Amino acid sequence: MDWVFLVGRIAFALIFIASGLFFHLLGGRRMAVEYARANGVPAPEAAVPLTGVLILVAGLMIVVGLWMDLAALALVVFLVPTMLLMHAFWKVDDAERRMLEQVQFQKDLALAGAALILFVAARELGDAIGIALEPALFD
Repeated sequence: MDWVFLVGRIAFALIFIASGLFFHLLGGRRMAVEYARANGVPAPEAAVPLTGVLILVAGLMIVVGLWMDLAALALVVFLVPTMLLMHAFWKVDDAERRMLEQVQFQKDLALAGAALILFVAARELGDAIGIALEPALFD
């Protein structure tokens, strides 16, 4: 079962690693800044790369099993404001765009829920989690 949990952690973390690296920090950064600006995010030129580093590092921590409880909480701290600011589908008039934003909102909500589950698992299972460096920071 150690391998199953590891594969699940990798699958969960990949969206944050890829998004942090490619959308927030590298090629898609300019587009991400404009999207954040259009959604009223304060200081998007700073917020986009900072959140990119946050989710990239948190994703990598989950993959290697280092303080997964802290990493999971960091992702929740990223996901909840993103969900509410960037994907506020209830503010969108265009039906097609509203639907797309609602899907993104629901995706972020599901990921936040999964991160909370991972937070509890890392804390409760500790070293029994299996393949991990140091699963939990908080006791």
